[in-house]
Formats: sequence, C-alpha cells, structure tokens
Amino acid sequence: MDISLFLEEHQLPDSYKDIAQKWFIPLAEDLAMHYNSAIKPYFVGINGCQGSGKSTLCDFLVYYLSQHKGLNVVSLSLDDFYFDQSHRNALAVKVHPLLATRGVPGTHNTPLALKTFDQLGQYGTASIPRFNKATDNPYSVIEWPVVNTPVDIVLMEGWCWGVMPQEETALSTPVNTLEKQEDPLGTWSRYVNRQLTEHYLPLYERMQCWIMLKAPSFDQVYQWRTEQEHKLAARVGSDHPGIMTDQQIARFIQHYQRLTEHGLSTLPARCDYVFHLDAQRQINQLTKKQQKAVK
Repeated sequence: MDISLFLEEHQLPDSYKDIAQKWFIPLAEDLAMHYNSAIKPYFVGINGCQGSGKSTLCDFLVYYLSQHKGLNVVSLSLDDFYFDQSHRNALAVKVHPLLATRGVPGTHNTPLALKTFDQLGQYGTASIPRFNKATDNPYSVIEWPVVNTPVDIVLMEGWCWGVMPQEETALSTPVNTLEKQEDPLGTWSRYVNRQLTEHYLPLYERMQCWIMLKAPSFDQVYQWRTEQEHKLAARVGSDHPGIMTDQQIARFIQHYQRLTEHGLSTLPARCDYVFHLDAQRQINQLTKKQQKAVK
C-alpha cells in the first residue's frame, strides 16, 4: 500500500512504511471492523508517555481510515485541553504552586473536553481546541479547526489518558526530588489524584477501545521529551520564551513521573492493544487483550 504522501507530509523516513505495514495498518483494519458494530462515534483512547509517538500514530490512523476506509475521523490530544496560564496561576495560588505548570490532571479543561466529545456526535460542526505550547496558552478560538459532524471515529490521545487514581497509601511517599522538596505534605499529588477520580474517569468511560504505546521505563522520558523540545525550537527558534533548556526539561518531567510510572505498571492490563517500545521507540512486541503477544 502506497503511503508516500503521508511520509512526505510528516517528514518520516521510508522505514516507517515497514512499521506501518507490520503494526499500524492491521490496527487500523481492526478499528474499522470494530467501528461497524460500535456505538457511534467510536471513541478510541491512546496512552503513551511524552515522545512515545502518539501524535504520529494518530495522524497515520486518521490518514488510513479516511483515505482507505472512507471514514470521518478526528484526532484529539489531551494537551490541547490545557487551561491557559491565568487559570493555572489562579490554581497555583488557591491550591498549590506546582499547578502553575501544565501537565497533570487538574490543569486540563475537562468540561471543554466533555463538550467537544458531545459535539462530535451531533449533526452540524465542531471546533477542535488547539494549544500553543510555545506560548503556553491556547490558540484563539477562531484559529481552531472546524470539522463536520457527526464523526465516525474519535481518537483521543494523552500522556496520562486512561491512568487511574492511585490508592491513598501510594501518595504518602515522594517519587522524586520535586515532590520531596516542593510538595512535602502531598497537597499537590492528592489534588491531582482527586481530579482523576472526579473529572477524568467520566471521560474515560466514553472510550470503547484502549491503545497503549508502552515505554520501557520512565528513564526514557527525558531523552524523548528533550528531542521533542529541540524539534519545537527548530520550528519557532531557540530564543523563543516558551522553549525550555535541557535542565528545565529535567525538572519539568518530574511533574509527570508519578502518573507515568503508575500508568506503565497498571495500564497494560486494561488496554486492548499494547505496543511495547524499546529505548529507540521501535516496537518490539504487540500484546492484544486476551491474546498472545506478537513479535
């Protein structure tokens, strides 16, 4: 199957053809098959830590399912539902200073996510939120893409998407220097955990299929996240105020460590498809729910 236009548009190497042929085209075919008997829209949740390739996978699935299956597919990212700086700063004052940094549950506009989910199933049009990481604020609403609805398949991806709340006992011990020094009482981690219970679980219930791109460990996140930032810097300029240094990234990812590690240990058992990645982000195994691993 010729996917040359997709590779060119996304500046991907020719080797991606083999990856797509072996892993992602069969996945897309499965999704198309399940869509036929599913409640519409068919919601697919995709989890993967920062830099694991979630966005590229979603882009490919949109391309394949629309071009080769004739389906109306929309890809959403949890990142695009971040609150703006002023809202997060208000949370930082009211709840805990660490909430000024985007990332953890509690820094997303979950009512907007729910509203968007609902609109994608109704007749008419829907605006798809977009967040500008370079400015750390959402794009203006007039810049959001508009899609015709109802859509057939909704792909929803996020670094903590699908991660469940932790038990209270797990919150008592800091997982890194950031938590130990800046959240010694656990106020921030408990607030984040409570947000998962109250505002994210209802959104998870909309998903009819779960996919995970599973990193070998949290140790890979720094390397992958640094690569992402370097690409962003190349696009907008390294002197842009929204670009982080490698040292800033090292601190930044500590915000994500607790839930990333929790997800790595608990999510695979709940997902329908788990793509196991090596340190170079290459897939070395696929585990399907109630099926044997494929290598």
